[in-house]
Amino acid sequence: MLWDDVERIRAEGPLVHNITNYVVMNTTANALLALGASPVMAHALEEVEEMVGLARALVLNIGTLSAEWVDAMTKAGVAARRRGIPVVLDPVGAGATAYRTRIARGLLAEVRPTIVRGNASEIRALAIAESGTRGVDSAHASEEAVDAGRALARAHGCVVSISGAVDVIVDGAQTARVRNGVPLLARITGSGCTATALTGAFAAVNASPFQAATHAMAMMGIAGEIAAESAGGPGTFQALIFDALSGASRQELERRARIEGV
Repeated sequence: MLWDDVERIRAEGPLVHNITNYVVMNTTANALLALGASPVMAHALEEVEEMVGLARALVLNIGTLSAEWVDAMTKAGVAARRRGIPVVLDPVGAGATAYRTRIARGLLAEVRPTIVRGNASEIRALAIAESGTRGVDSAHASEEAVDAGRALARAHGCVVSISGAVDVIVDGAQTARVRNGVPLLARITGSGCTATALTGAFAAVNASPFQAATHAMAMMGIAGEIAAESAGGPGTFQALIFDALSGASRQELERRARIEGV
């Protein structure tokens, strides 16, 4: 159950190692702290292997690419998989440029992530070489990427989490849909990246990557719903998301969660 994972995160404070982008680094660190996890943002080649050895999950986010960061992601990702540490990959903007798509596919092949979380256009770009990403925004609905997600999951032995108005999570055999969230989430920077970071926290405490990915999307959506009820606009909305991640109760999560398939 969603609450069981949240309770474990709050009790255990798992260390989540993030190699992520400049735009969202502070936001995702605060979201992880609010949820109860312990974030570390370390990308130096000289320390990523050692750092990931201390962590219980690794999050790789290609939002602001550089060659050195890609090397660090690969090095950390291979070390994490060797140690049995779950890896979450966010292929931000895959499909927007040939370089970005190539890097995302390279990480997929070399690191073999446990979970891939992206929007529909990013997942389609990884699976079927289709362009259609508008920068980091999706040009497709999540349901348009379900077949691509399943193919990706089967080919790489991973869970694929497709964000959208309805989040769809697939692993080649199972499918879950999460119907939580609000349109205001699309009006703030980094809501998808935050969902990816939260996925790392849930993967740290749940041995089922499929359940972890599903619960993370539900938690992000519910936090958005709670925040939207008292937000005056995007600015207060983002701050209130942190409050919701920190304060959501078992009763509130069980009442709000709209999860199908888990």
